[in-house]
Amino acid sequence: MKDIKIKRLYDHKSADGSYRILVDRLWPRGVKKTDLEFDEWNKDLAPSTELRKRFNHKPELFEGFTKEYKTELEAKTEELNRIREIAATKDVSLLYGSRDPENNHAAVLKQVLTKK
Repeated sequence: MKDIKIKRLYDHKSADGSYRILVDRLWPRGVKKTDLEFDEWNKDLAPSTELRKRFNHKPELFEGFTKEYKTELEAKTEELNRIREIAATKDVSLLYGSRDPENNHAAVLKQVLTKK
């Protein structure tokens, strides 16, 4: 498997040679679609609206959020495997909009994608 990275989309708007997937359910504020270079926008791998709202980017809720989000991802095996297939041949960048580089859904998604 090639490398799977997470990148805050506000800091990494331009193509970098990797397969770039926006993994947010909502389009990021203040970014024009023409200003962000990406290969796909995968809303299906983003947390459900209910889970996202409950978490609300509060670090103290991240552990519980992680467990619930991993449970949601268990139902998306086909989509996860598709991303793994892409990562078998090229680097993949998971683009997210959250300000927190550690406590965000893209970090959890990367864990799930790279687990053996």
